[in-house]
Amino acid sequence: MKAQAVLSFFFTLIPSLCGSQDTFFLASFSPLSTMSEQVVIGRLDEDVILPCSFESGPDIVIHWKNQDNYYLYSYYKESDQLEKQDPKFINRTSLFHGQIHNGNASLSFRRLSLQDEGIYVCYVGTSSRKKINKVVLKVGAFVTPVMKYEKKNTNSFLICNVLSVYPYPIITWKVDDTPISENSVEEVESLGAFCINSGVNITRSNSSYQCAIENTLLKQTWRGKWTMKDGFRKMQSENVLLSCEPENSFFLPTQDFVVTWSKVGSETSSVLAYFLNSSQKTVVNEPRLSWNKELINRHNFSLTLKDLSLSDSGEYLCNISSSNYTLLTIQTLHVEVDQRTVVRIILPILVAVLAATLVLSVVTSKLRRCICSCPEEHSTNQRSCNAGTAEETRALSDHPASIRNEGRS
Repeated sequence: MKAQAVLSFFFTLIPSLCGSQDTFFLASFSPLSTMSEQVVIGRLDEDVILPCSFESGPDIVIHWKNQDNYYLYSYYKESDQLEKQDPKFINRTSLFHGQIHNGNASLSFRRLSLQDEGIYVCYVGTSSRKKINKVVLKVGAFVTPVMKYEKKNTNSFLICNVLSVYPYPIITWKVDDTPISENSVEEVESLGAFCINSGVNITRSNSSYQCAIENTLLKQTWRGKWTMKDGFRKMQSENVLLSCEPENSFFLPTQDFVVTWSKVGSETSSVLAYFLNSSQKTVVNEPRLSWNKELINRHNFSLTLKDLSLSDSGEYLCNISSSNYTLLTIQTLHVEVDQRTVVRIILPILVAVLAATLVLSVVTSKLRRCICSCPEEHSTNQRSCNAGTAEETRALSDHPASIRNEGRS
């Protein structure tokens, strides 16, 4: 049934393909014509070539039409004939003019959209023979996915996101190579393509989490992996080396990739540094951070953080990303107060406070004696002095007799 439908389509199409310039070919179509079929796979927003070859001869006529009978391109009388060209193909299609007389009627098709997917027919006629070539064009989309690590309050989770994919992909999650079900999926369809967010909660921080997204049409698979390394406990003013060494099973050093270091907070993150493999460019946004060029040459992207402070405590994320993978590595840093530093700072302060208290006590005592020694000039102060003496007397009465005796002596 499918073969009959295709043949019916061809013979219905032929009269419309053959205008006033090539009706004479129809008489000899059956004995001298050939048919062929090819499948071509293109990518969204990229260019593709629809193939069509023939045995060259004089009086070449070329027509390209789609399954809806719209003209993509026409060529006869040794020149392009585009009066009937459908507007959506204007400036998007062209022939290889320098190769037409060598038997090449292939069509260059630019800036593919998903709506371009379908069946296309190339009709080529010469004075001696003619050929019909059927091309099935399939268009796929696979804008590079990413894996994202996020925190909300005390919860941590991973998201594998692909902004544009077609057809619908196969998504798999694994924990330590054991398949698991995703916790959430969000998808939006726009102009035929899908935008997908697939997420899982991190419940086992000592395990590795992997996500794979496969486009079966384009035969392309992207992978993401998340791991948490042992954390650090450091003292203030010390240095720490935050480790980031990619796994050989994922990492392809010959491909372009980007390394990004960031500090992760609840619902926010700040970029600390990044490295571009294509240009060997390193950028640091925190003066206390530094790369080691020798380590980078060995594909070790560890980062040194100097002169630690309490505010440096938190989670640090190393992200290595390319068109084929994302590798996320988390390390936790806890900065503690150095007790020796506390002693060095607090002890002088305590000594200073005690000394100031002693001096103030001595000055106050001398001032009181001075006021009490001049009662005729300072009657008001005399009353204060007497009150102070009474208070001292009551205070002495509250102490043991030994202290009172010591006071008499």
